[in-house]
Amino acid sequence: MEQYFEHISDEDEDWLSDIETTATDLQSKLSDWRQSRQRQRGRAGQPRGRAAARSPEAAIRRVAAPGPAEPADDEDDAEQDFGQPVHTVPASARGYLRGRTAGRPASGRQRTRMLIDHGRRSADPTRGARIRKRALWTGAAAAMLIGGLLLAFRPGPSWPASVAVVKSEIATACQNPNVASEPDQVNFACGKDTSQILWVFSLLTSADDPAFSDAKTGRKGLEPITATQGGEVAWSLDLHHPYNPYDPIDSLAVAARAINNIIGGATLTSANGSPAVQPGLESSPANCARYTGSSAIVSRAGYPSLCAQPVTSAAGQAALVADVYRAWFVGEPAADARDAAVLFENANDPGNPQVQAILKSLSPQG
Repeated sequence: MEQYFEHISDEDEDWLSDIETTATDLQSKLSDWRQSRQRQRGRAGQPRGRAAARSPEAAIRRVAAPGPAEPADDEDDAEQDFGQPVHTVPASARGYLRGRTAGRPASGRQRTRMLIDHGRRSADPTRGARIRKRALWTGAAAAMLIGGLLLAFRPGPSWPASVAVVKSEIATACQNPNVASEPDQVNFACGKDTSQILWVFSLLTSADDPAFSDAKTGRKGLEPITATQGGEVAWSLDLHHPYNPYDPIDSLAVAARAINNIIGGATLTSANGSPAVQPGLESSPANCARYTGSSAIVSRAGYPSLCAQPVTSAAGQAALVADVYRAWFVGEPAADARDAAVLFENANDPGNPQVQAILKSLSPQG
């Protein structure tokens, strides 16, 4: 029934309003007539007119469907019908709509019965459109939310699983207080924002394999270094046991000290007992200009020279990493040094196209 009343046109609403008012007036008149008839029935021998004997249902039909008056029932039938309640059968909304679609409007009697049984509802032609529009917006919002969640939780490009293992080993190796260069205390390799140089070099040179060994160069361990160099650096680290290149912690600690010495230089004791200053990459004004934007350096007696400004820019750090790679792995292709700089710069962005290309080019043995 709700669908029926919601699709009534404005013209039908006015017509139904008039019918409703007429039906209400008729009911009032019928009530007065009924009371009058009850009084008349108590009077003996008084004649009863045919007009008064009309049944309420017949009266309603006469008002709802104008036309020739129906023949009046006899007085006894009218009196018997009057004593019974008016029974109406609700018209089917589907039947009414089907009738209107075929060009045959429902009868006035059916519409009157529907008004009497169900009352009149105000139609809102825009209600259905608003509901459909709200449903569409709700569906679209739900689809966008689901799509966003799928994108957010979709697994994306990542570093090899071994990188996470090496990171935890770096955290342990960098606890050694002697990894900084002497005497300038340069500690680029274990810096908070620069320690990725250790796992980048490990990934490129040994594929993060602590058992890596290269018979051609003599390099061993996670961070390949010659046995002689490793032993010398291990002594400066004051390790509690002989240096083991296949132990990842030892290998990373030795690599950290070697990298810091390459950058900051070192002051060693020569064979005759006098100090021997070995310059690092930051002892060159030209290098300092590339790393810091300033060629100024600081020089002190007995100390290697250092850049006057710290190396903080991403471009400066990447240039320093490439130079360290070339100084440590002498004779390696220049492309490898550039790869090291790219991986270092994108340590937090494994999805970078250049990073993905480098990772695909790495062989299982590094």
